[in-house]
Formats: sequence, C-alpha cells, structure tokens
Amino acid sequence: MVKNYFSTRWGIIGVGCFIGIFAAFLQKLGNPGNMGICVACFERDIAGAIGIHRAAVVQYMRPEIIGFVLGSLMAAYIFKEFRPRTGSAPIARFVLGIFAMIGALIFLGCPWRAMLRLAGGDGNAIFGLLGLIFGIWIGTLFLKSGYNLGRAKTTHTSAGWLMPLIMLGFLALMLVFPQIEGQGKNGILFYSTKGPGVMHAPLIVSLIIGLAIGFAAQQSRFCTMGAFRDLILFKQMHLFFGIIALVASAFIVNLILGQFHPGFTNQPVSHSLSLWNFSGMALAGLAFALAGGCPGRQLFLAGEGDGDAAVFVLGMIVGAAFSHNFGLASSPKGIGPHGIAALITGIIVCLFIGFTMRKKI
Repeated sequence: MVKNYFSTRWGIIGVGCFIGIFAAFLQKLGNPGNMGICVACFERDIAGAIGIHRAAVVQYMRPEIIGFVLGSLMAAYIFKEFRPRTGSAPIARFVLGIFAMIGALIFLGCPWRAMLRLAGGDGNAIFGLLGLIFGIWIGTLFLKSGYNLGRAKTTHTSAGWLMPLIMLGFLALMLVFPQIEGQGKNGILFYSTKGPGVMHAPLIVSLIIGLAIGFAAQQSRFCTMGAFRDLILFKQMHLFFGIIALVASAFIVNLILGQFHPGFTNQPVSHSLSLWNFSGMALAGLAFALAGGCPGRQLFLAGEGDGDAAVFVLGMIVGAAFSHNFGLASSPKGIGPHGIAALITGIIVCLFIGFTMRKKI
C-alpha cells in the first residue's frame, strides 16, 4: 500500500509538500536562509568538511545528504528495489557531475534551492529556474536525437553498497569528530566558524528529515529535472505536481514563520547578476539532463545501488572542490574570477558529450 501510494499523483504531491515544509523548518532551525535543503550547496560543504577545498565559510558535514542516501537504501531494501548496477559511461557521468556543480555554484544553488529561494521571495531565482528549464530543454533535444550513455549492467551487491558505506563513514567521522564551537577543525574534519557553513539545524533533526526524504523520494521517483523533461517531451504532469507542491508548501510555511522577504537585493547567499544566474543553471540543467537526473535523484539512485549515479555524485563533490580552489564559484559579491571561463568550458564539454554520444534511431 505504501509503495502504491507514493506512485500516485497524491503521493508525489505529498512528497513535494514534505520536502517544502521541512526545508522551510530546517531553515528556521538553523540552516542558511532560503537553503533549508540544497543538494549542491550541502555537497559543497561536505567537500569542505573533508578538506578537499579550504573555503572556510562553507565547511560542514551535512547530515541531510547522508540521510538521503541511507533513507533511499532502506526503502529500496524494504520494497525489494535494491539493484546494484554500473558500467554506463562512468567517466562521462563523472565529468557531467563536475560541471553540474560548477554551474550550480555559479548560480548558488541546485534546482531544489532555486525553488526554495523563489518560495522565500528571492526574485533572482526566477532567472535561475528559466536557465534550468532552458538547459533541460537543450538536453531533451539530444535525447530525441538518440543520445544515450548506454545500459548499465548488474554488478556485485557489494558495489551497490559502496556509496551508502561512504555516507555511513561520513556520519561516523562526524560523531567521532563533532563540531566544537569556535574551533575550525576537530581531528580530520574541517568546520566553518563563520558564514553559511556554521549555520545548521541540530544533527539528529537534519539526519531524521534526510532519512525520511530519502525514503519517500526513492519510492516516488521525485526528480526536478525529470519533472521538466517529462513535461517538455511527453506533456506529462505527474512529477511536475511534486515541484508545484514543494514551492507552494515552502511558500506557505515561510509566510507563517516570517521567512518570506520578496526582492532581488539583500537575499541570503545569492547575487543579482541575472545573466550568470540564468547561464549557471542552464549549464547545470543540461548536465542533469545528460546524466539522467537532478542531484537529489542521483543521491536516491545511489542509495538503491546505482553505481553510475554514485559516480555522478562523486563528480559533483570534486566539482565543488574545483569551484572553490580555482575561483569558479560565485558569492554574494558576484561571480568568481574564473567562473565565466569555467561556464563556457562546461557548456562546450556538455555539448561535446551530447553530440558524440548518440545512437542512430
């Protein structure tokens, strides 16, 4: 019954409402403004926590990401959907993950955060969402012309467990080396002492919400990229109802909690350079479409044993390190010094992948 419910229209609407409501509450409980949940930003913070970038303001082992993978793992096992598989153009997926993160950090958010920023009143999110849709639309043109990364093959059960085990390892590190107030490093983990990285809800609350979202999203196939792709290609609204529910529920909760502040300036962790907000998310949207899922969906797939999705996730984490080590990421002051060059490079690489990895149909 649970499985059947999540696959219905009301099921996907319920999952969207759950994400929107609890994202807003996570912000109230301490997560950064208009960033109750942001897969790209939180993976960026994890990259900082393990020291592969040293931007001191964005270093924290985000429990929500860990919960997404482990919650998906639990759902997959309960409903017999844990299917270890891998082998579908892993290097292409890794590169797509890198450039998806670079595009997202030029905008300063993943598709979820773009919608949460809109629900919080940030008008700059409009340009990001338009860019996301444009990038996905370009991706659908490749899909219609035969683009395909190939079919994954069944592999060892242990291979499907590797990403969940990595996340369990991250959680263990966080418990062994917890954050100490005012201290930038504890053991082998780095922690922000100022900036967005120091803003977070209590660990147990974040982990439980992450587990619940991972469980529900795995069963419902919740995916922002998939929602726009299905709407563009097939005129199907099923997944899109979940997107509408996420924005509407977050908007209502933000109004109730006094977190709705409309405008384009002085928005938390954002910039108002419309061209680069659009372009950054266009790059990210194209990369998501070519890889077959938004960053949240990739985490849920990794939890159910998809090694290709796990490779994409690792690519995004490495992309976060590149973004901050090489001056590609934006900040509230604007785009990074080398962000435009990285954006152009990313578009060229994604187009190269799209054009050259097509089969005749």
